[in-house]
Amino acid sequence: MTTLTAADLEFAHAVRLAVMRLARQLRRQRTDESLTLSQTSALAVLDRLGPLTPGALAEQENVQPPTMTKLVAGLEARGLVSTAPHPSDGRQKLVAVTPGAHAMLEADRSARDAWLALRMGDLTPAEVATLRAASEVLGKLAQAVP
Repeated sequence: MTTLTAADLEFAHAVRLAVMRLARQLRRQRTDESLTLSQTSALAVLDRLGPLTPGALAEQENVQPPTMTKLVAGLEARGLVSTAPHPSDGRQKLVAVTPGAHAMLEADRSARDAWLALRMGDLTPAEVATLRAASEVLGKLAQAVP
């Protein structure tokens, strides 16, 4: 096991704070705040991966299947997802985003990307280069398994 120094912990603290603050600012740029973050996340997964069973979606979102069943029911009631019979397993159904939900997600992503691009426009070329390298490293950290 690696021994962490006080400097390691202080650096981790600084990175965590910066990432949390940026995430908070990006959440403030959401175009539709009527959805919870869990609902938005589930929609984004379906939009990215295509139709999934509620169980597979629960796995992707790291929640229990009953929780996902409730979440999907709420999204379906709002017309943001549709369900269809599973082609090979009659006991299952597939959940997919509706065209309206896809358009909403695209608008949301575009608004947040535009906000971030504007903010990055205030950075120096050296800061942009650093951020470009850091984005790859942050992506690796986000994929890390505890």
